[in-house]
This record gives sequence, structure tokens and C-alpha cells, in this order.
Amino acid sequence: MSRLFRVFVTGTDTGVGKTQVSCALLSLLADAGQRPAAMKPYESGCDDLRRPSDALALKAAARSDDPLDDICPHRFRLPLAPGVAAARLKQNPPFTKTRAAFRKFARRPLVVEGAGGLLVPVDDKRGIIDVIEAFQLPVVLVARAGLGTLNHTGLSLELLKLRHVPVRAVVLTRTSPQSDSSEKDNATWIQRRHHVEVLGPVPWEPDPQRRHEAFRKTLRPLIHEH
Repeated sequence: MSRLFRVFVTGTDTGVGKTQVSCALLSLLADAGQRPAAMKPYESGCDDLRRPSDALALKAAARSDDPLDDICPHRFRLPLAPGVAAARLKQNPPFTKTRAAFRKFARRPLVVEGAGGLLVPVDDKRGIIDVIEAFQLPVVLVARAGLGTLNHTGLSLELLKLRHVPVRAVVLTRTSPQSDSSEKDNATWIQRRHHVEVLGPVPWEPDPQRRHEAFRKTLRPLIHEH
């Protein structure tokens, strides 16, 4: 790895596999002795604000001893977009806190996981796309493998292109045991139309450990490009 591996993992939607992709990348970096940093700046749907589940999963995958308050500075109980959850509480998460946490991970390999898709609000002015721009990180875009992904992935890629955000790869994931006939064509069409690297589809695995290994296998080439 000649350069630091630093990416922002975002998705076309919620529940597409961003956390699994982020954990796989972090564990591969940790295996390589890179001491990666993990970050989940905004997490909602936290049953216990002291134990944000996605952020803790990233921390474990990275084998990190970084403070949880730096990994996940903004947490909300309501299972809503972070900006909406904050507004319900009459709060506005300070972006200075987000940026300060991010700066603590300078000069280290880094995987940042977003919340939902690119236009999900994180405060009263910004969405995830604005956080990506501020962090100046390339994107790994996670999308469902099946029907509908050509539209959702295409819209996301067009917005990233408009905002001049580089895309390292699109990762297609199967989010349920059911498959559909579109899966065999989607990767080719996305690659052809948008000129991006497409990885996957990551196969469905009900067992969490086997699923983690499936993500690691799919994403290993991305790590070894560095």
C-alpha cells in the first residue's frame, strides 16, 4: 500500500450494507497492520446513546482504541435521518464538532461511514454529500444488487460527478436471500454507463461471520490497489 487508504462509504439508500462494507475494509486494513481509523459521524436509531451499534462495529473491526466520542460525535435515539432526529429535539448538531473529530484522524488510513444516502440531512444546512465534500474523501458507493439499482445508483453517481467527488468503486450487495433476473446485468450496465469500478454482488449469507468474510473477499482488491 503506497498511499493512505482513506474513503467515505455512502449508499444509495438505508440498509444497503454500508456498515458491512466499512467493517470489511477496516478489518482488511487492520490485518495489513495499517492501524486504521473508523468514523461514523452521525448515527441515529441508537437504543443506548452510550453504545451506538454501527460505530461500535466499526471500532471493533478496526481493532481501534480511539475514543468513541471521536468515532461517533453525534448520536440520536430516533430512527430518522440525523438532521430530522436532531430537529425533533430542537437541536442542530454543530459541524465544528464533526470537523474536529475528523481532523484527529489525519495521516492515518480512514474509513468513514455515512448515514443513509447522499441527500440525507445531518443538520439544518448540510446533507451527507456536504460532509463528503468537506472531508475531501473519495467515495465507495454501496447499492443493492437487484431491480431498481440502475436508477438509484445512476442518480447517486450523477450527483457525485456534479459535486466533483471521485468514486473509488460501486459495491453491489444482495440484501436478502431472494434474487432477481436483473442481477446478472446490473454491474455491467453501471460500469459501462458511468465508467466506474463495480465490485460484487456480495452474495447473501445469513450467518454474520460468513457474510463478513464474503464482504472481505469482494473488497480485498480495492485494498490491494494501494
